[in-house]
Amino acid sequence: MLKNSDTEIAYWCVVSGSEIWTINGELPLGPADEYSLPLEKAVVVDSYDGYPVMWLNDADLEGEREMTSLRELLHFKPAIFYAISKALQYGHMSQTLRFCPQCGGRNYLNHNQLAMQCSECRTLHYPRIFPCIIVAVRNHDKILLAQHPRHRNGMYTVIAGFLEVGETLEQCVAREVLEETGIHVKNIHYFGSQPWAFPSSMMMGFVAEYDSGTIKPDYSELSDAQWFLANALPPVAPEGTIARALIDYTLSAIEQDSQTQC
Repeated sequence: MLKNSDTEIAYWCVVSGSEIWTINGELPLGPADEYSLPLEKAVVVDSYDGYPVMWLNDADLEGEREMTSLRELLHFKPAIFYAISKALQYGHMSQTLRFCPQCGGRNYLNHNQLAMQCSECRTLHYPRIFPCIIVAVRNHDKILLAQHPRHRNGMYTVIAGFLEVGETLEQCVAREVLEETGIHVKNIHYFGSQPWAFPSSMMMGFVAEYDSGTIKPDYSELSDAQWFLANALPPVAPEGTIARALIDYTLSAIEQDSQTQC
């Protein structure tokens, strides 16, 4: 918990679900008293540009605020985007772990550990992080892209899914691609990762190559799945997402190979 004065300047992450309070599309920056915020309830989750980044739950405050989806902040610099993601995930933890899963006692926030602690058995419950894979699959000069029913404006993206118990990340990549599209992949390699606060996931990115099979989309998961040429892409995932980074990386590799062959 912050113990400095009400006049200290800080970034304020007032969160509700996957939404955060913004002013004119920006994260509020200033002292607590400027925004009538309860400093005694605020928790430091990070720092950015020399200022602390503070977390507060909107449910604990009075009045209404203009809330913005985290997806609309993907254009923010990664450091502040990830700091906001932390606040959202701590908010999710505080709202979903109100009672101890072990004994049923009431939990409270342990400010030193940034975890929920049972008032009866004293067990600490840290934020739940859900591991997911996300993979760009290449077939020579084409990339595999899929469309989900929840995606707007015809957007396509790469394949993703949750890790299962007893599964390696590479096994998860192969299984998810096979289950959702009916194809087998090979040469699976790690690419990078991104915290994804919807509500509390860790996206672990991979690249892979087509091995065999014909695309047969699982329509319970997807609306469509196709191979696309680099010069004939549909609308794709936005900048700032690891999905877009995977797509750009794969298209760049295709372009480099094309130039080499010329």
